[in-house]
Amino acid sequence: MTTTASTRQRICILGATGSVGTSTLDVLARHPDRFEVFALTAHSRIDELFAQCLTWKPRYAAMPQAEQARTLREGLKAQGLKTEVLEGPQALCDLAAHPDVDAVMAAIVGAAGLPSCLAAARAGKRLLLANKEALVVGGALFMEAVRTGGATLLPIDSEHSAIFQCLPEDRGAWAARIDHILLTASGGPFRTRDPATLKDVTPDQACAHPNWVMGRKISVDSATMMNKALEVIEARWLFDLVPEQIRVVIHPQSIIHSMVVCRDNSVLAQLGTPDMRVPIAYGLSFPQRIESGASQLDFTALASLTFEPPNHALYPGLALAWQTLRARAGSTTVLNAANEIAVAAFLGGTIRFDQIHTVIEDALEAVIPETASSASIEALLALDSQARQQASRFVKGLAA
Repeated sequence: MTTTASTRQRICILGATGSVGTSTLDVLARHPDRFEVFALTAHSRIDELFAQCLTWKPRYAAMPQAEQARTLREGLKAQGLKTEVLEGPQALCDLAAHPDVDAVMAAIVGAAGLPSCLAAARAGKRLLLANKEALVVGGALFMEAVRTGGATLLPIDSEHSAIFQCLPEDRGAWAARIDHILLTASGGPFRTRDPATLKDVTPDQACAHPNWVMGRKISVDSATMMNKALEVIEARWLFDLVPEQIRVVIHPQSIIHSMVVCRDNSVLAQLGTPDMRVPIAYGLSFPQRIESGASQLDFTALASLTFEPPNHALYPGLALAWQTLRARAGSTTVLNAANEIAVAAFLGGTIRFDQIHTVIEDALEAVIPETASSASIEALLALDSQARQQASRFVKGLAA
């Protein structure tokens, strides 16, 4: 049956001007008969969001600050667009849960994306989760919202999408199939570098990922492998695993995106070119498949596929994933908050690259989550704030 305009999926993109947001729009542009852009949001890039609104003419747009929203509103009005511009953090939650929205692309970077992800989950949306921090910070609370809200949760990180694609659609069959999973990691730009030289790394060097095009914060996380640590935590909740069932292997070519080792020791893997449009297209069309725009994988052009264990001297933050998963509930929230502060300080020139890990370790030692710290969104955000304050104090000490 041909899809008509009245049956097109209405999409809300949270974080539309980032790399995942723009890749999502690229996929949507290839399927105008299937999808309609209902709402677009951005954090600070007014010009980019303005251009997207001119192209897509969404019903709504939103920005966090009133002045930014006013500037966007006036600019769109001058162009004769009827897009309604909302403002403030609550606007993101309102759009994510809007009754006319069919699917939400959650592409906001960091813990700031948790409230809107929760709103989408509680409203029973098809939730395309590119914001790994929603699970790193939210954990059990977020998964409970998915269950009670009846949401369809589809992972967009390439690694988690790969695992998801290797598993049956029936979640109840996952436990019987999985022995453990292998999350692959490229190793980032410093895989062969002497750990002793990391103190000299510049922000531009850390953001020069060899395989993927990503925002600066995520690129730094990839260089430290903290991105993979967060993915380990995310995988624990997405696939209902214990920490011992999650392992990481360095795969520099980024062709195998992750693997499931089954109980019979057979291995299922998802392969493809390193292009975020593949998991995005899969999430948008699940359980079907649509054209993504990514190039096909040419096996005859592959020189080799190699694998190696992580060098923990080079990536000291990676082990913190398992450490915090085994620690008191809320520890992963502290980990994420401290990392966000540390990465921002590094990108701002306040601390060295090799000091990012020391900021995180200090916060984990200094901030001890209370028993009820993960019982509500308010408690989680309070813990997040406490960890950020501690990390900021430690950063000031390093910079003094």
